[in-house]
Amino acid sequence: MCGLLGLLTPDGTAGTAVDLLSTASHCMRHRGPDEPGTWHDDDLVFGFNRLSIIDIEHSHQPLRWGPPEQPDRYALVFNGEIYNYLELREQLRRDDGAQFATEGDGEAIVAAFHHWGPAAVGHLRGMFAFAIWDTVDRSLFLARDPFGIKPMFLATGPGGTAFGSEKKSLLELTGRLGVGDDLDPRAIEHYTVLQYVPEPETLHAAIRRLESGCHATVRPGEEPRIERYFTPTFPVRPFPTTRIRSGATDDASQARYEEIADVLSDSVAKHMRADVTVGSFLSGGIDSTAIAALAIRHNPDLITFTTGFERQGYSEVDVAVESAEAIGAKHIVKVVGPDEFIAAIPEIVWYLDDPVADPALVPLYFVAKEARKHVKVVLSGEGADELFGGYTIYKEPLSLRGFDRLPTALRRLAGRVSDRIPEGVRGKSLLHRGSLTLEERYYGNARSFDDARLRAVLRDYRPEWTHTDVTAPLYAMSDGLDPVARMQHIDLFTWLRGDILVKADKMTMANSLELRVPFLDPEVFKVAETLPFDEKIAHGTTKYALRQALEKIVPPHVLHRRKLGFPVPIRHWLAGTEMFDWAHETIEHSQTDHILNKNAIVEMLNEHREGITDNSRRLWTLLMFMVWHGIFVEKSIVPDIRDQTYPVRL
Repeated sequence: MCGLLGLLTPDGTAGTAVDLLSTASHCMRHRGPDEPGTWHDDDLVFGFNRLSIIDIEHSHQPLRWGPPEQPDRYALVFNGEIYNYLELREQLRRDDGAQFATEGDGEAIVAAFHHWGPAAVGHLRGMFAFAIWDTVDRSLFLARDPFGIKPMFLATGPGGTAFGSEKKSLLELTGRLGVGDDLDPRAIEHYTVLQYVPEPETLHAAIRRLESGCHATVRPGEEPRIERYFTPTFPVRPFPTTRIRSGATDDASQARYEEIADVLSDSVAKHMRADVTVGSFLSGGIDSTAIAALAIRHNPDLITFTTGFERQGYSEVDVAVESAEAIGAKHIVKVVGPDEFIAAIPEIVWYLDDPVADPALVPLYFVAKEARKHVKVVLSGEGADELFGGYTIYKEPLSLRGFDRLPTALRRLAGRVSDRIPEGVRGKSLLHRGSLTLEERYYGNARSFDDARLRAVLRDYRPEWTHTDVTAPLYAMSDGLDPVARMQHIDLFTWLRGDILVKADKMTMANSLELRVPFLDPEVFKVAETLPFDEKIAHGTTKYALRQALEKIVPPHVLHRRKLGFPVPIRHWLAGTEMFDWAHETIEHSQTDHILNKNAIVEMLNEHREGITDNSRRLWTLLMFMVWHGIFVEKSIVPDIRDQTYPVRL
């Protein structure tokens, strides 16, 4: 687990950029505090910060490898872990005569690339973002894992192509690249609607992201050639027009449940591979509990970690403690109060690179900080909802299927009727959502603003830049699937990689902690993708097949517990003494008047305090953007970063 950075120059002047890369690389020293390093030749310079997890003494990076006749042909920088590296090394030795000088997973990547070319990424079982420079072919190969667990940013200009694990490092290189640091108004609108910046965008127009499941090839003086190597697929099945099965188990279903349990157990076993101590996050939900229960089979001294709040109804600590006791794990709790919550926001936003308006990332930051005092690696349950159908909203197509049989004109009429029904009246929301097609009503797990509210707060509002700008191509990819599978497809490309995995990576790496996600494993997905919709949302619950598979693994008090997400009390805090003044001052001092209508935002804040409307998520979205703008654009907010040797550009 590490932070990588590189610059491919068009004119053979990489040697003159070594000091610049070293300084820019230090912006992400938190990702790899164990061992910084650089390497360069005429065309390319690598910067690297290592968090040593596997083969600590020998797998240094940048790593050189090559066949016996060209022993230093390749140079690699690699962020992540390859969990099947032992099997890959053995296969490469046996089939191709590959030789290795270390016991690490980095050499397995380079050897696989040498023998199999770009197809090597399809053999990797893990989380990764890496760059391989071929000193003979003079070509750079970049790749990112199938689900987007590990990040990779890109920027190309007259001065070459830069790439790295964090955007803040690339911002240090814009002058060398010959590109500007202008903001992207389309990305700003996407963020405001979705609460995150969707791939491949960032809020800076010149910097993009290599998308999940993609690789790229770059030669000096050329633009990157990007190709997609992985697209999640689901089988085409008819959706019921009357009723869904009750969830009764037949032999075929039972076989699938056993297969799920087996493949998840195998994934956790491989994710436990490390030369350091591995712990586990543990909430009150089934996903993290399953991971911890499987992990303790490999480490009887497993330590689990959870976080919560003192406010009643906003903590899963009690359930997590009960789960830890049931599986026999040592458990550590971090309780977060509003004062430290607010104080940490600038630092957290700096680590994020781009704002993510999910309040749950703040307690995640604190529990990661606590965990790092005890372990260097943690397991977590991200990805289970997207793979196994865990979001309650996935049941919506069942409640709306009657509308699907209506002519379009009647559905639109239902929408007009709903517009005339007062807010809060039963049936209004059902009529409104039933009047819309799936493509119109669903674009992920979060929508902060409807069009009217968006128009009120954005100075440069453009309706063609809203959610359909992001989701239309994704719906085209999933045409023909049942609606539940289409919703999963949307979330795999949007919410999962834009919110869930960004906060997981950034908040743990901010604390030099490696987070591993066993659900997001290619072998687990191969099983999950075969499930029919009635094994996702059957029997009045979600993740039905997964729950059945985990009956003998997780404690009974968790097995059928309703999904809550991670409750954070910002609704109460923004209306009360805890956060209202902070929010008002943030709005007042923000220099974003050219982007946002601050008067409208102050009105939203007052409405929220008076209890007229719950504006908490909308306000949080805008406040996070203002803090981000203060740090990265205005330079008026300077985070209290622990390592004061970071560049002044903060």
